Amino acid sequence: MKNYLLLYPCMLFLLIFSAATVVAQSQTIKGVVTDKTTGQPMPGVTVSVKGAATGAVTGTTGAFQITTSRSFPLTLVFSSVGYKTEELAVNSAADINFSLTSTEILGQEVVVSASRVSQNILESPVSIERLSTKAIRESPSMSFYDGLTKIKGVESSQQSFTFNSLTTRGFNSNGNTRFNQFIDGMDNQAPGLNFAVGNVVGINELDVESVELLPGASSALYGAGGTNGTLLMNSKSPFDYQGLSLQLKGGINHVNDKQAPVGFIPDLSARYAKAFGKFAFKVNVSYLQADDWRASDSSNIDRLNLVGKPGTSHAADPNYDGINSYGDEINANMRSVAQNVLGQATAQYVANYQAQTGMQPTQAQINTFLATNQTTQPFYAGTQAGLIPNQTVSRTGYRESDVVDYSVKSLRVNAAAHYRFTPDLELILQGNWGKGTSVYTGSDRYSLRNFTLGQYKAELRGKNFFVRGYTTQENSGDAYNATALATFLNESWKPSTTWFPQYVGNFVGARSQGLTEEQAHAFARNAANTGRFAPGSDAFNRAKDSLTKRYIGFGADRGGAKFNDQTNLWHYEGMYNFSELVKVFDLQVGANFRKYALSSDGTIFDDKDRDIDINEYGGFIQVGKKLAKDRIKLTGSVRYDKNENFEGRFTPRISGVFTVAPENNIRLSFQTGFRNPTTQNQYIDLLVRANTYLIGGLPELLTKYDLYNNKGYTQNSVRKFGQTGNPADLQQYTFGEFKPESVKAYEIGYRGLINKKLLIDAYYYYNSYENFVSTLVLLQTPDGTPAGLATGNYKAISTVVNNPGEVTTQGAALGLDYVEKTWTFSTNASYNTISKEPEGLYSDFNTPKWRFNVGVANSNVYKNIGFNVNYRWQDAYYWTSTFAYGPVPAFGTIDAQINYKIPQAKAIIKIGASNLLNHYYITSFGNPSIGGVYYASITFDGLFR
Repeated sequence: MKNYLLLYPCMLFLLIFSAATVVAQSQTIKGVVTDKTTGQPMPGVTVSVKGAATGAVTGTTGAFQITTSRSFPLTLVFSSVGYKTEELAVNSAADINFSLTSTEILGQEVVVSASRVSQNILESPVSIERLSTKAIRESPSMSFYDGLTKIKGVESSQQSFTFNSLTTRGFNSNGNTRFNQFIDGMDNQAPGLNFAVGNVVGINELDVESVELLPGASSALYGAGGTNGTLLMNSKSPFDYQGLSLQLKGGINHVNDKQAPVGFIPDLSARYAKAFGKFAFKVNVSYLQADDWRASDSSNIDRLNLVGKPGTSHAADPNYDGINSYGDEINANMRSVAQNVLGQATAQYVANYQAQTGMQPTQAQINTFLATNQTTQPFYAGTQAGLIPNQTVSRTGYRESDVVDYSVKSLRVNAAAHYRFTPDLELILQGNWGKGTSVYTGSDRYSLRNFTLGQYKAELRGKNFFVRGYTTQENSGDAYNATALATFLNESWKPSTTWFPQYVGNFVGARSQGLTEEQAHAFARNAANTGRFAPGSDAFNRAKDSLTKRYIGFGADRGGAKFNDQTNLWHYEGMYNFSELVKVFDLQVGANFRKYALSSDGTIFDDKDRDIDINEYGGFIQVGKKLAKDRIKLTGSVRYDKNENFEGRFTPRISGVFTVAPENNIRLSFQTGFRNPTTQNQYIDLLVRANTYLIGGLPELLTKYDLYNNKGYTQNSVRKFGQTGNPADLQQYTFGEFKPESVKAYEIGYRGLINKKLLIDAYYYYNSYENFVSTLVLLQTPDGTPAGLATGNYKAISTVVNNPGEVTTQGAALGLDYVEKTWTFSTNASYNTISKEPEGLYSDFNTPKWRFNVGVANSNVYKNIGFNVNYRWQDAYYWTSTFAYGPVPAFGTIDAQINYKIPQAKAIIKIGASNLLNHYYITSFGNPSIGGVYYASITFDGLFR
């Protein structure tokens, strides 16, 4: 026992000696980190000892202190968002003064998308915009994606809280198929819809490294599509951005909104990344929930004649068709209804009479029957007395809020594994998956409920090449057509074949009792609607639930509003940069193959009884050369693409950048672009409402609807006929060959940096389109004669054709950015106009002539406090689409945020507002009014590295 007691003092001595030894070997390093450009202290910089877990974060004065057991010499690593990660060899404990170089120095940003190789933004051969990590982090909008509208020339159509379609250079639409969107090289379109679904299932804000935007045609490098612009979003590498990042954000909307109470918006995001030698991984997850904006335009519209009508209810117009009320598109002429009832009753009476007597009844006998039969008496009496007007009446519709799911949800999950065989060779396995509920506007309003989109990629990337393959897996979930749902709610309660005769019969009875025509219409509607499903009632909810589970279309298993879209896309591509091998000039070569596998079970495409696949392939070559001591950079490229349903085509691009003074360049470019008709343009076969169809423009769809033989009358000519009454104005349409759309784009631009503080970027463009793919609406009567046009006995068929004439557009933009230490002042303006417009066809040139932004920001105005304020304005214009057409008033809106950085906690607190003054506005006709969103957030970045 004594021996054990002697051990305790010995062990204590050893522990004290060991601690003293550690203290003796510890090194304390102090220093200050500043911005190399401004000389200002930099708080929040991570300073770590390379190869050790020891580290610190600079405080408000840029100072840091590290205690380490590592002996000298050692290496310190300095890193901060928006700055180059740099290393410093330290040989002693002397105080250190170190400066970091910003990667966001005005005019010095590096971009890739303009030529698919890294280059200074000043040397880009075409217009390009770039948002850095810092700009995204300090955006005043609640969502970085919504903040993209502040870039010059960018237009948007917001259809839901999370569904915002972007474009540039005109031709805006609710689902923009002329604008490409890529995430880490993957085309983010939903392959069954042919456009990106906003950022509903897109990229996590914490994982965005940069955003590059190419206004204008980019087919020469990126293939089909993108005739009006390409957006490329790049995520953070887990090698370069490690640790845990968290963002807790909460907001409110519907402030002073008469349609809905104030709604709370939780928006939670997390990112974790870690590197272990050659291996690194990252995981992202984000979840957002909101009460959606309401579309509640009660304007009355005449869909046949493409004009608005007076009145906002059936009280003002018996044939009321509200923009955002659905089911009231179904109508009938009152006299035609009466004649139909009398005609059917007469035919049945004659058949029964002949069967009983073998003789033909006289007209007097028929009249007596019609006058005394309980079913036909009001129609006969009303006709004889002239009490039935030549008036079209529509069924009573349901408001959008009755039939659409406004519970917005967005869940996004991303995971990636990276392996670096060498510093220049990396393998990436990546999966992006998202699930969301939103509302989308197409030919109708669609409730995208529990919609999912998954993208899965394998990529091998080297210094001079990449090879990647990915697939996009779409699933429409519980999505349904809100217009069809409202129509079938009415039909399931009471078929139109019953409702309209009841309306006319009660109208005649009311007029016979001395009521005025206006009073009679009100009486007839109330009588015909007796027992109608009331929104929110058990009967309504049961019918709604049943109809949203049944597929849209005809057949025993159809007659509902649901889609079943599980269309997939498979894409393979590669590129090699031969510049280091050739050396005389720059040379890049690339190729790709793409396959669409359409799968909608006949609910969207003509694929109920067959499988439909579409194959595309293409390749490009690009050559560049610097001349005159690098003061001239010429680049030429050409691409060939082939879709199995259309002829192949070449798309060349020629550009030149001319340095007229240091950091001052003029650029000239001639680009060509093309767009294959989308999968829906080719194969859609969709019943959107009674006797109204959307069909593709391929010959097989036109044959299915007999449009080559029974030619339809153009909607434009029917409208003229209604105005003039001259049959010569009626025109039947003859279909020609269906071709891809192409554009020739000319641009001249200037980008220059003045005194390292003022960046000027300006351009003018002129676009000329051939074979412009436009929507055509035809009215097809059963016998091909105009007789059915007057009675409403026709099919309305919306398809797509090539515009026979040239469509030209032009525009210009100017951007100014001025930086003075931590202050940033920016403004931009853009102008767009269409010179030639397709007559009688929907052009989708839904574009205000003028737009401008002005902003001021300071990242550190006082003791870690920063702010950003932006004002955005656009003028009024007229919106046309297959859903609705009408004016979009001019509007201006202010976005603002103020933030406070806590360097020791690696945190930033932000309070802000989108649409600060809460002036409700619309970006496109028929879509919801957008009000203010007020939010607060706290973000932790780079914890536990």
